Amino acid sequence: MNNHSFRFAAILLCLVVTLAIPYVSAQNGKTFLRYEGKGGAGKDKHVVLIAGDDEYRSEESMPMMAKILSTHYGFTTTVLFPIEPETGDIVPSYQNNIPGLEHLKSADLVIMLIRFRDLPMDQMRHLEDYFQSGKPFIALRTSTHPFAVKDQSSPFYKWSWNSKENGWEGGFGQQIVGETWVAHHGIHKSEGTRALVDGVNADADHPILRGVDDIWAPTDVYSIKNLHPDANVLLYGQSTAGMTPESPLMWDKSIMPIAWTKEYSLEGGKTGRLMGSTLGSSIDFQVEDMRRLVLNSVFWLLDMSGEITPELSVDIVGDYEPTMFGFDSFRKGMKVSDFK
Repeated sequence: MNNHSFRFAAILLCLVVTLAIPYVSAQNGKTFLRYEGKGGAGKDKHVVLIAGDDEYRSEESMPMMAKILSTHYGFTTTVLFPIEPETGDIVPSYQNNIPGLEHLKSADLVIMLIRFRDLPMDQMRHLEDYFQSGKPFIALRTSTHPFAVKDQSSPFYKWSWNSKENGWEGGFGQQIVGETWVAHHGIHKSEGTRALVDGVNADADHPILRGVDDIWAPTDVYSIKNLHPDANVLLYGQSTAGMTPESPLMWDKSIMPIAWTKEYSLEGGKTGRLMGSTLGSSIDFQVEDMRRLVLNSVFWLLDMSGEITPELSVDIVGDYEPTMFGFDSFRKGMKVSDFK
């Protein structure tokens, strides 16, 4: 090979490698999981599930729910994760990167469980575009305090959970979801939550509650003090004196909303609907009716309430052995493909 040919080949090789890098980094199983829906009520609908919290193992629960939606009901589902760029590992405490948010462009619904994220501007723009579209979403557990933006010059600084900006007090959580972080009402890791399905003022006849008869969750009750009066409370929760389903109710503590629906809108955007719940750790999802609450919410938010019956399957697809919640309790060295 002469020098000219060698240089041309080298340039071509570099070009191929350069072009291949973003393709490889965006492959299914590398930075996101995709489950193609085959047929059923959810055919041609796309649900994006976003994991990104330090404590409640959403990197485990979101793929599990995605497989239920895809396998049983034909939704195409995409799961996004917090990924450490240097290793490619899923690192829930890495708060600055959730690649793949461009998939929101084709999403019909989002399910998110994120906490204190400070994402790059381009990733935040994808979220902003989605929420301005008025499309529906489900906000679980720490999604009452999803953002903690440090750059005070950022247009998303007001989205931070502790925002004091006029009209944006409490940030995205309080203004959009319905509440920001307040406190643990129950004693963390000592008291659980019993859903009062027939609780006072709860909307017991709501389609989302069809077949939802019994939820006990190991995660404790969150304090709620700013829920908008227009929010429709579906479930109230009571603390239990222990971490088992048989633990007695603690009637010396007040009850708190643990699931609600409400409308939302961003400036200049369309009005949409959401279901918010302070439940949602990965071990909460071992409870059948917790999975049913989310499944029913998907159908209701997509204007498919006619599909909701008490008999809808929420059987787990494959194995599901969730990790106990806790900071730094996540499984180390895990890649996206490990959650297929």
